[in-house]
Amino acid sequence: MSEVEQGVVTEHIELEQVSQALRATRPFANEELHSSLLSERVERLIVPAGAVIAQPGDLSLYYWVVLNGEIRAERVEADGTKAPVGMVRRGDSFGEAPLLTGKPRMLYLITALENSTLIRFSPEQFWKVMALCPEARKVILVDMAQRLQSHQVEALHREKLISLGTLAAGLMHELHNPGTAAKRSASQLRENLMRLQQLSLRHGGQQKTPEQLECMKGLLEHSMSSCKLAAMSSVEQADAEEEMGEWLSSAGVENAYQIAPVLVGMGFDQKELDCAREYFDTPSFSDALNWLGALVSSVTLVCAIEESIARISDLAMAVKKFAYDEKSPAKNLDVHDSLQSTLTILGHKLRMKQIKVEKKFAATNATIFTRGSALSQVWTNLIDNAADASEPGSHIEVATWNEADWLAVSITDHGSGIPADVLPRIFEPFFTTKPQGSGTGLGLEIVHRIVTQRFGGRIDIESVPGNTTFTVRLPLEDRNAKTGPSSAQ
Repeated sequence: MSEVEQGVVTEHIELEQVSQALRATRPFANEELHSSLLSERVERLIVPAGAVIAQPGDLSLYYWVVLNGEIRAERVEADGTKAPVGMVRRGDSFGEAPLLTGKPRMLYLITALENSTLIRFSPEQFWKVMALCPEARKVILVDMAQRLQSHQVEALHREKLISLGTLAAGLMHELHNPGTAAKRSASQLRENLMRLQQLSLRHGGQQKTPEQLECMKGLLEHSMSSCKLAAMSSVEQADAEEEMGEWLSSAGVENAYQIAPVLVGMGFDQKELDCAREYFDTPSFSDALNWLGALVSSVTLVCAIEESIARISDLAMAVKKFAYDEKSPAKNLDVHDSLQSTLTILGHKLRMKQIKVEKKFAATNATIFTRGSALSQVWTNLIDNAADASEPGSHIEVATWNEADWLAVSITDHGSGIPADVLPRIFEPFFTTKPQGSGTGLGLEIVHRIVTQRFGGRIDIESVPGNTTFTVRLPLEDRNAKTGPSSAQ
């Protein structure tokens, strides 16, 4: 709405006509106006209450002196809300900061709170005042310094609030995946326990020989031994599962190809299962292996729950460390194990979309020295994003290799890719290309911060339609804040 539409009356007068009124204002209280200024034609505005004097983005900048009334400045936020910046009253002035700092446009919304009268100086007239009115110049410079200081204090406060909001939103973002995984694993575990009960009742009613009991004891001990097994590449795992499935099928085991991946995942091989094949007849051997498969599956689910709860605990500890500035103890971390744990956590989501994961663990040295436990957050975000970007039935690749003193890890998906105009903003906080409500815009910002600041590494992106690769490079030695390696060739 224009000034005329708002009822603003603009008068073009010589400055001499309001010289006495100006003497009642702070800038001109002790100033004898130079004769060349008295003949300047300035604008006197009579502004009704509620009228907008200036808006954010206005290219016309002025220096204003309030003869009477009250004026308010507000910052208009991105969501349309308004935050008060300051107020000026009779005898005050404003508008000097943009002119002195070279701002190209108005930053704030300026509104009259009551009927007001103002004198408006053009930029050229303002600079004449600065050159010819030393007393006014002092007041103007003091006002600008105070306003800049207030702006810096406010900006610092806003930055703290944004950091707190980022921390809280990031925590919720990170808690979602392990929390969901733990709930899902607990549900599957209940089904497994019912299956185990049925098999135990059927299998347990048969008399066992000492050899059978000893064999089952050894298999049971193996099943309960550990959640931490050496990670295999996709090719190695697929070959082992195929070989195990064929061996079980040839031995007459029911559900052979369903049991095989579970047994391979827990580190069983055919040689270890030979005792059961030797001491049990075919029906009993099938029951025994199905019982073992259900038990191993249950142990795997318990491991997933433990891993999820540990992730949640680590996140809670990370918040505590953030608040109290504590340092985690230094430790060695096997990145292959970290990647495998993340794939386990996200396994259900990958299976739901029928996404296959091809692992190419080629790094011969995959151990890094770290004082933090946040690396799993990096893999969680990158693999989760790759899954979101992938079409159902497609595949993603997770690869590792060594580059001199650096460990490189890449996650590749074959989705639609990231547009070229989006790539420069991909690590900005709260920036997301996902539909509204399905992404916080924090995942990649967290990834970038952890890789570069905590591990002293770097992260690169290459994206074309059908192929997007995030490559993380981490130092094999503890380099703290040292600069990461040069970009990949």
